[in-house]
This record gives sequence, C-alpha cells and structure tokens, in this order.
Amino acid sequence: MSGRMTGVRPAGPATQGPPAAARPRLVERWREAADRDLTPTKRSLVVMWASFGTTWGAVRLITHGIRGGWLPWGNISAGGEHLHHYNFGIATLAGIGLIAVRGDERAVGHPAVAAAYGAGTALITDEFALLLDLQDVYWAKQGRLSVDVSLGVLAALGTYLTAKPFWDEIAKVTRRHIASAAKRGLSSAR
Repeated sequence: MSGRMTGVRPAGPATQGPPAAARPRLVERWREAADRDLTPTKRSLVVMWASFGTTWGAVRLITHGIRGGWLPWGNISAGGEHLHHYNFGIATLAGIGLIAVRGDERAVGHPAVAAAYGAGTALITDEFALLLDLQDVYWAKQGRLSVDVSLGVLAALGTYLTAKPFWDEIAKVTRRHIASAAKRGLSSAR
C-alpha cells in the first residue's frame, strides 16, 4: 500500500475533534448569526447599504475606466445625447416607488427591492453635483475627492450601523473560527 491513499487517517492529535465535514463552515456560522440577530427590516437595510456601496464603487471604477480608456466600451448615448447614470438611478427608484405604492407585501421587504433601492440611490448620489449645479462637473477637481471619500465612508458606516450587533457577532464568530483553524493547524504540524 505504499504511496496509495486509503482514506484512513492515523489516530493522534491531528485527528482529534470532529471531522472537517462535521464542523460548521464559516459561512454557515455567519448565516446562523444573521438568522439570530437580523430582523427582516434590518436585513433589508443591510442589503440596501451594501448595494449602495457596491454600486457606487462599481460606477466609480467604470467611469474611471471609460475616461482612462482602459475599458472596452464608452459612454451610453441616446439620440446623440449622453445618458448620465443618474437617469438609470431615477428610473430604478421610480420602479421601487411603484412597488411601494402598490403595496405588494411579498415585494416590500424583499432583498431584491432593497438592493435595487440602494443601487438606484448610488447612481443618483454619484452625480449629485451635476444635479445640484445643472452642469457637468463630474470630473472637476473642486470637491471631487471629498465627495468620493464621503460617499464611501457613508456606505460603509450605513452598512455597519444598521446592524451593529450582527457585525459584532460576525467578527466574534470569525475570530473563533480562525483561532480554531490555527489551533488545528498547529496541532497537526507537531
């Protein structure tokens, strides 16, 4: 049997404790924490803030890529007119408003609705200076960095503060998981 794996491991310190398949995975522990700590409203808010931050970051990356020429596509136009991404945000929020006005209970707290709301809001806020001044100052230096940083911090803080106890539990579960894995790794190295 030399060189052949049989699937049987020798007894000893490296194999103590439940087998890897029996141990809950980190993502499963996070899901348990979410089920325990997040009400449906808090879940929707976390999804909304995370969607806001993700969309806002993706839009910043795409606009820099278009302007820098390192993305294979360009601006979106209709009839020769540039379509700013706030237009898509307004359309998204109008759709979400329709869902809210209609009052469909299955849709009101749905994560997809929360994600769409966060994305639509990000598309609008990213071009807020354009809407405020009614002129295209998107790439102007005045205040651009502060707006970028402010929106990024706002998205991160909103995501965290919406469900602080949940995130504290996630941090604790993650620390325990890493410590347990490190302990198992050290004991198998002996």
